[in-house]
Amino acid sequence: MEGLQNQHATLKKLNTPSDDPVGASKILEIRTDKMNNDQYQMNAKLAETFLENSDHALAELSDIVVRAKEIAIGQSSGASSNDDTRLGVAEEVTQLFQQAVTAANRRIGDRYLFGGYKTNQPPIDAEGKYQGDDGLMMVEIARDVFLSSNIPGFEAFNTQPRKSMAYPPQGMEAATDRAPAEANGTGQNIAEGQAENVNVFDELQNLRIGLLTGDLDAIRSTLDRFDQMHGKLVSMRAKVGSRIHGLQSTGQSLERHNLTNAHLGSSIEDADMARVVSDLAKEETVFRSSLSTSQKLIQPTLLDFLK
Repeated sequence: MEGLQNQHATLKKLNTPSDDPVGASKILEIRTDKMNNDQYQMNAKLAETFLENSDHALAELSDIVVRAKEIAIGQSSGASSNDDTRLGVAEEVTQLFQQAVTAANRRIGDRYLFGGYKTNQPPIDAEGKYQGDDGLMMVEIARDVFLSSNIPGFEAFNTQPRKSMAYPPQGMEAATDRAPAEANGTGQNIAEGQAENVNVFDELQNLRIGLLTGDLDAIRSTLDRFDQMHGKLVSMRAKVGSRIHGLQSTGQSLERHNLTNAHLGSSIEDADMARVVSDLAKEETVFRSSLSTSQKLIQPTLLDFLK
């Protein structure tokens, strides 16, 4: 009766390990699993926040590149522009450059998104030079499953990876610095035989310089590079989107796992109240019958008390 009363009060049939040692061990495993899954889900939510903000910044850069190409198309011909219009539009390109730097220096709290491991300083300085590294911030979103929560800025702002570039890794030099290696105008580096790198901040500056100097050839040369940069930004957004989708799928999988474990734990630990109430009523009946029988067997008399 005491055991049934405990089950009735706690709504659990497993209150101490001695009630069911095997079941108690399984319950501890389930609880540990849930704590781990909760931490994985927290990691996934944090990574998703960083990736979504990175995607928004890349979208802004993509819009800036599209606008810069529109300006370049409109000002690349002497028939559709003149020195006065080019000087006026150059101011807009300056604003686009500053917007691009602001988007590249996006941060959450005190952590910059595109700086790699260097999260405590702006990855892009006022001149458009990259100051971060190629570090990937890995987070564990499931047991032995790791995913990067960031996009290194050098990978996002350049069309060629750092290791395959044919000129210094800063990647922020102006077009005049690359001219000797690109004298054939084919977009290939003659010395190294590799595709040229296109940097979004370099091209905005090249467009601005071309507008200020009235160099139509320089303006026209940015058109293809803006196309390349826009394609790279779109591919980076696709990469970020696939990571976000993976995080969401993993989170849903962890939720299903937690629900399955909760159902299993309930079947092991929770008491069947209908059965408990029935057994308790039966035991009370037996107990009352025992008391009644004992009372009839043992009849105290005055002589028993005197003894």
